[in-house]
Amino acid sequence: MDELKTAMNEHMDQMQELVEKISSELRIGMQPAMDNFIGFFHAIDWKEPWLVGLMVFHFVTLIIILTSRKNINFQMSLFLLSLVGVYLAERLNTVLSDNWKSFAGQNYFDRNGVFLSVLWSGPLLVFSLIILVNTLFSLCQLMVKWKRAELRHRAKLSTTKQD
Repeated sequence: MDELKTAMNEHMDQMQELVEKISSELRIGMQPAMDNFIGFFHAIDWKEPWLVGLMVFHFVTLIIILTSRKNINFQMSLFLLSLVGVYLAERLNTVLSDNWKSFAGQNYFDRNGVFLSVLWSGPLLVFSLIILVNTLFSLCQLMVKWKRAELRHRAKLSTTKQD
């Protein structure tokens, strides 16, 4: 029994060392990405009116999605509109890149569209995911209601046959 405990303790020590090694490697490997991510957000002038408007737009859209969660048809139209917005992001990036001097203090719109992907497409995709999860949840509730109604109907038919 002591041999088993010793073997288990050795195994647990090895696992602890392995987990510590992996977590330290992940921290070291993720540090440059984290620095770039933080640098990305520090490079943006968040007080520009069009950026404030974009953030307000996303906030209002999120509030509309959350308050209309029971209206599936309206949610589906919001879902399609958000996916259309993501689809048109490349063209929007091109237009904004050509006309950035008229509304922005610096050109945020590179050829790859990283800025627009993070601040436009990212939130729209999150909103689409929220709507999709809500729709699946509503569908599950509807299936439960339907099955209960079917069981009640069968029970009612069986009681009328017995009478």
